[in-house]
Amino acid sequence: MPRTFDELVAEADSVSVDGWDFSWLDGRATEQRPSWGYQRLMGERLARVGAALDIQTGGGEVLAGAPLLPPVMAATESWPPNLAKATALLHPRGAVVVADADEPPLPFADAAFDLVTSRHPVTVWWQEIARVLRPGGRYFAQHVGPASVVELVEFFLGRQPPRVREGRHPDRSREGAAAAGLDVLDLRLESLRMEFLDIGAVVYFLRKVIWMVPGFTVEQYRDRLRDLHELIAAEGPFVAHATRYLIEAGKPA
Repeated sequence: MPRTFDELVAEADSVSVDGWDFSWLDGRATEQRPSWGYQRLMGERLARVGAALDIQTGGGEVLAGAPLLPPVMAATESWPPNLAKATALLHPRGAVVVADADEPPLPFADAAFDLVTSRHPVTVWWQEIARVLRPGGRYFAQHVGPASVVELVEFFLGRQPPRVREGRHPDRSREGAAAAGLDVLDLRLESLRMEFLDIGAVVYFLRKVIWMVPGFTVEQYRDRLRDLHELIAAEGPFVAHATRYLIEAGKPA
């Protein structure tokens, strides 16, 4: 017998959303992955350098998946629950995890790192990235692109203005990197299909990815959640599209 709206929502509203592991969504939501394989490419670069920094590491899951970390490996994170998870994952690998408010300046000296990485940073401070990179160093990251999952956002918040839909465009990163004195070496954008198979997946996703519907709570959006539950029951999975772009920028030697 299908689970009820109240059962699905109650379960998704009670489960922990700490860290950056989305395995709870297995069998409840799907997301196409970018063709380039960020974690693999990041791991290849980490294996070739002496000192690296991972910015906004989340729970450290992506960095911890790298086969080999450099002799000097640091990571920053701002959210206390994620700090605890990242510390537990990365300290045994010899990496130091530093509490950082995601505001300039980065708590490191000039020219401290050969490589700076980040997966889905909320904010990108290009001048700081350039400052902590050594001459010849690289910034390598996967960013969230423009209008990502906008179909879901607009189901709850209505039509978004152009400044929201067009924000996070890779052209802004190209401009920011250049203004900081970095040369953009690679920039690729992809749109990726997502499917939410039940309303619990939607609740979990919005609780975890807090900037999608700012201030989201089940109680505030219960009526709209029920509408979406009924839509999924009648028509099948709710489809949205995530956008991601890969960027690599170098500091001139």
